[in-house]
Amino acid sequence: MNMPARNSPATGMCDAAVAVDLALAQMDARVDWLSRLTPINVAEIWEGFVRSNYREMPASRFAEGLQRDAPALREALFALPVEDIQNRLVQALLLEKQREIDRQIELVSMRGRSGFILASMDLFGHASERLLATAEEVLEKVPVFPDDECDAGAAEMAAAARAEVARTRAQHPDFACEVILDPHPGVSLYVSAGNLHIASDYATPTSRIDPLIQHEIGTHAISRHNGRRQPLKVLAGGLADYDELQEGLAVLAEYLAGYFPAERLRTLAARVIAADMAVREAMGPEIFACLVEEHAIPHDTAFDTALRAKRGGGLTKDALYLKGLAELLAYLARGGDLEVLMLGKFALKHLHTIEQLLAEGVLVPPEILPSFLTDGAATQRLAEARETPLHALFHESPAA
Repeated sequence: MNMPARNSPATGMCDAAVAVDLALAQMDARVDWLSRLTPINVAEIWEGFVRSNYREMPASRFAEGLQRDAPALREALFALPVEDIQNRLVQALLLEKQREIDRQIELVSMRGRSGFILASMDLFGHASERLLATAEEVLEKVPVFPDDECDAGAAEMAAAARAEVARTRAQHPDFACEVILDPHPGVSLYVSAGNLHIASDYATPTSRIDPLIQHEIGTHAISRHNGRRQPLKVLAGGLADYDELQEGLAVLAEYLAGYFPAERLRTLAARVIAADMAVREAMGPEIFACLVEEHAIPHDTAFDTALRAKRGGGLTKDALYLKGLAELLAYLARGGDLEVLMLGKFALKHLHTIEQLLAEGVLVPPEILPSFLTDGAATQRLAEARETPLHALFHESPAA
């Protein structure tokens, strides 16, 4: 399929690039792998697990899959005229994204079937020996402090999140982020399609509300907004392999917001252990027992971590949080700039290409910067983070 090779004077993108970019962004949203791999019966699983004295986890139930739509979606995906894109940098980014969406379709289609773990490793990688050693070091060196009291619920989190959205909209009226109270208990807190979902039974310490808002809204929702402003729209949903940097940024945002407790860092390390065990086909109760008995992870956190690792049959994505944070700290130690990383969702491997496209005028700088990049106290914490080893990146108490 050939298309006219005209460039838009405003963006430097030819018609083929515009068409492919838009189609990939729409397909990315349609696959929505995260929602399709999030159990809708978490509370039921937990209750059954407790009744079994932590020996058996009831089966997870999920929203509708992609099996019926997958063939047609794949056909449309590979019919896109990627070869007609004139700008070779843009072409390379969109070709890589095309391949990633195919792997996402495969992942969701394999949900609950043998081979899911291989599809997960193909898409997200696995816990390398180096990453496992890093996780073990964190769990060994980071002390266990008493848990903070979960004195705030879903209503308090929603009110604070809506206030954050309102503050952002006061300066940027087109900022789109809805705060949604999810009727399904146990699904915690997450951003999907730019909207913040809060489980009906969500609870957290009051001191963690703002750091978590900076994780979800300040990072995920704002980077999506900045990506939507780009001539390259796929930056809103994310270029290929964007998760690692995006989650590293989101976790760092918690630190820059003033309270990243030791237990949170230990949880990220536990996710690496759990992901590795899932690859080795350990069952949920076995992962839970390992985290509780060998690494002193609290019961509720160990359950959540084990369940996440077993999503769909064994999901390795959770190893990316610690890996992304470690690689982001290395980038900062070399003097790396954080602002450019907020321009959309991409991987650190794309940074040189992103900077070239900025210089060419194909991309534009981020419109919104989150408060963790503009607040004076956060700026000081960023300077400290540039010199802090991973195992020491936590706070013993909230900022005054």
